[in-house]
Amino acid sequence: MDCSRQFQSTRRDSDKNKILWNEYVDGKQTLKQLGQKHDRSHVSIRRQLDAVAVPEQLITPQPSVFIADTTFWGHDYGVCVFRSHDLKKNIWWHEVEGERMAHYRYGRAILEEKGWTFLAAVVDGRRGFLAVFEDIPVQMCQFHQIKQVTKYLTRRPKTEAGVELRALVLTLTKTDEATFTAALTTWHAKWGDFIEEKTTETFITGKKKWYYTHKKVRSAYRSLKTNLPYLFTYLKYPELDIPNTTNDLDGSFSALKKKLAAHHGLRKDRRYKVISQLLKDAH
Repeated sequence: MDCSRQFQSTRRDSDKNKILWNEYVDGKQTLKQLGQKHDRSHVSIRRQLDAVAVPEQLITPQPSVFIADTTFWGHDYGVCVFRSHDLKKNIWWHEVEGERMAHYRYGRAILEEKGWTFLAAVVDGRRGFLAVFEDIPVQMCQFHQIKQVTKYLTRRPKTEAGVELRALVLTLTKTDEATFTAALTTWHAKWGDFIEEKTTETFITGKKKWYYTHKKVRSAYRSLKTNLPYLFTYLKYPELDIPNTTNDLDGSFSALKKKLAAHHGLRKDRRYKVISQLLKDAH
């Protein structure tokens, strides 16, 4: 057999498979739609799609500010992603069953082993992130902080203290650390005693139990107080151009889920393959 002709035939088949793959992933066309378009059975289409391998994200390692987060489908399947803010590219991702700091340690270790340098990290504020990135500047996403406070207070707080605290947190993206800290201190001077009030409950057995009367307002304040050192990191290092939110990566997640919705019911390995292609191509 002529080896050159065999090579050309194999290459043509590979190119056809890639074209079909792009129609499937980027064009959001289903197996049925592709089968009708190319006059093929869905089994044949699936075989061609399975033959395509998603290439690695080949980008020269360099110093970068990274945004790190995990997005989920249900409660037990997600993908942990590290995105370079400077390059506007997703650099590394990995399947996970839950959000644990070990995944972020692993991701960072893999990237540093390849030659990447972490200049700073932008995270959503979950516990444990500081231990993973303790040696570099860390910016907590301001929108996640607003969301966290809103979870405690709701959009319509029932107390005056809650109304004032929510109004304060809504200024977060439009202020600086000194101004915000002073306002939070003023709020606490006014409402500190209020959030420390306790209610005692007496049971039939005579046993007593106390709890904070305004627990949610107190929790909202403590969340702000605890995260305050990391809410304005981006202003302390202007030369690094650190973003104040994880919106850049959240945008990738939103587009990813919208496209993946066209391919519901995929086997786990096939789903991850589509996810990998979409994350690789995301800008």
